[in-house]
Amino acid sequence: MKTFFSTGAALLLTTTVATAGGIDRGGNAYSILFEDGNYLELSFSSAKPEVSGTYAAPLNAFGAETGNMANDFTGFGVGLKVAINDQIDAAIFLNQPYGADAAYTAGAYTGLEAVWSSSQVAAVLKYQLNDNMSVFGGLRSVKSEATIQLPSATGVYNAIAESDTQVGYIAGAAYERPEIALRVGLTYETGITHAFNTIETFNGAPITPGTTTEIDMPQSVTLDFQSGVAANTLVFGSIRWSEWSVWEVAPAGFAGANGGARVTGIDSDSTTYRLGVGRKINDDLSVFARITYEGASGDVASQLAPTDGTTSIGVGGTYNLDGVSIRGGIEYSMLGDATDSNGTAFENNTALGFGLSIGYSF
Repeated sequence: MKTFFSTGAALLLTTTVATAGGIDRGGNAYSILFEDGNYLELSFSSAKPEVSGTYAAPLNAFGAETGNMANDFTGFGVGLKVAINDQIDAAIFLNQPYGADAAYTAGAYTGLEAVWSSSQVAAVLKYQLNDNMSVFGGLRSVKSEATIQLPSATGVYNAIAESDTQVGYIAGAAYERPEIALRVGLTYETGITHAFNTIETFNGAPITPGTTTEIDMPQSVTLDFQSGVAANTLVFGSIRWSEWSVWEVAPAGFAGANGGARVTGIDSDSTTYRLGVGRKINDDLSVFARITYEGASGDVASQLAPTDGTTSIGVGGTYNLDGVSIRGGIEYSMLGDATDSNGTAFENNTALGFGLSIGYSF
């Protein structure tokens, strides 16, 4: 029961459309720490967001609609867990925790573009205190880079934030009762502060060469839980809080020329709730369904992330074959309506996500 349910819960981490919580796109699947023996997992995800808005006057003089400003994206992940002895397990994770890819091609915002890319390496040790309690912790190294282009009536502003790597910490604890597939885990990840060497230009001419742009990435706390509620049936979920209110992008040249204004930022923290049920059909096949909810903040939206909250529904399944677990799922997200500082209204937007992972026990 423990192996079936723990891999079923891990599946859900690989199928998130990743529209919740700022520019979150995926993190470390700490659930593999609780697999028996040695375990390797490869994961792939793909998302297709549809985010468009309607311009208010006077911007609608250049066209009524923004067109879809959110590009499709994919993600890849690797998780390897090794049992060192009966009490100590070690794991390493590779993934892309944050990301953004916005580009306007219609109306007044045409030419407004922003890209944020990242990669993460994390190393974690778990120590089994007794039959029910364990603690774990480690380090995470996050590498990020970004570009932005802002058109205006007088020209085009560009900024390139060159690659920067920073290290944060991970700490967690879990309580288990394997006989009923119960596990409750609490994980804390520290925030980090990127210090990007930034190249800013306006119409191709340098503005303030050699500046540094500091951008805070959020700390987070995640409560995960799962429990058997009937024969071959599992209820699972999570509550994740991320301090996205610390995140803002304000390069020195742009801020100096615009009275201290920022290019973009997030005003509120995020709390994301997930609840699902998994069902074992037979020894080889299991299925699940899940709902995800993040409430709207009501803040004025950034033109680079013009949605507010989300509600998602996901379904999928796992097939086991000679020690290999093949897991896939699909998720449909209804993105919350938002209005930016110019009155452009973004309504009735959606995203469709697909996830696939392959796990191997050895």
